[in-house]
Amino acid sequence: MENQIKIDKELFAPLSAEEKKVSVAVRPSIGYWKDAWNRLKKDKMALVSLIAIVLVVIGAIFVPMFSKYDYATNDLANTYLKPSAEHWFGTDNLGRDLFVRNFFGARYSLLIAVLAAVINLCIGVVYGGIAGYFGGVVDNILMRIVDVISSIPMTIYVVIFMAVLNKPGANGSGLFTIVLGLSITSWIGMARIVRGDVLQLKQQEFVLAAKSLGASNSRILVRHLIPNCIGSIMVTLTLFIPDAVFTEAFLSFIGLGIAAPRASLGTLANDAQQAIYTYPLQLLFPSAMICIIILCFNLFGDGLSQALDPKNKR
Repeated sequence: MENQIKIDKELFAPLSAEEKKVSVAVRPSIGYWKDAWNRLKKDKMALVSLIAIVLVVIGAIFVPMFSKYDYATNDLANTYLKPSAEHWFGTDNLGRDLFVRNFFGARYSLLIAVLAAVINLCIGVVYGGIAGYFGGVVDNILMRIVDVISSIPMTIYVVIFMAVLNKPGANGSGLFTIVLGLSITSWIGMARIVRGDVLQLKQQEFVLAAKSLGASNSRILVRHLIPNCIGSIMVTLTLFIPDAVFTEAFLSFIGLGIAAPRASLGTLANDAQQAIYTYPLQLLFPSAMICIIILCFNLFGDGLSQALDPKNKR
């Protein structure tokens, strides 16, 4: 045919060695989590906060374990001692070492916050995922239940649980009661965030492709939708922990927390207020510990939200 175009066979010749070197990608391919970690490392404030959190956790675990002083043993001959080389934070009204008791209190406060966060994660993610994925009547019913639960203040739940679960005269620590009180309403925020993300993600093409391949609703929710919400989940969980630490400290401060001789940061602050004018340092140390934990978790959560955002190219 006269209109046929002749193609030069040299255009299909293999690349030379020099041409292959040029075609190699300059930037290696990295995964989502590694890219997020690289962005997080550039945020100096978030990195310093993470180091401070790790140090507090290590101190809360090992200081009471290896110290020669016990958090509960009284020494009435050495009450209200000032900070010294022997007692770094001094002693309280019963002669107990405040350095050990502050880190022991941090252990209980962090333990309560982490347990409540795990329950928050399990209930909130499942509840919000189901509400967002199925939508319609199911979403309306589940969200109305959330509205009813959130209409009652969390303090009322704790007071009720303290009255019902803590028997008079029992030497209970109050740990279960505090965790239950924090968990009964804390998952609501997580559920709403996951629901909002799932409502947007379920309209994407990969969900339609999974349905076309015959994937069940539970598989789509667990394997496709929830993993794509992991950024929001991690940030919400990180910001929940300082809120739980503060709430536990407040409840313990007003007498609804850990029972003696165990202590949390809130109970230490409550004990210190009795001698606030004569020995103000006793209130300073647990208050400073609470502030450090809350500030570091908030700064780290803010940096984590920036690092996990794929649209952030700082």
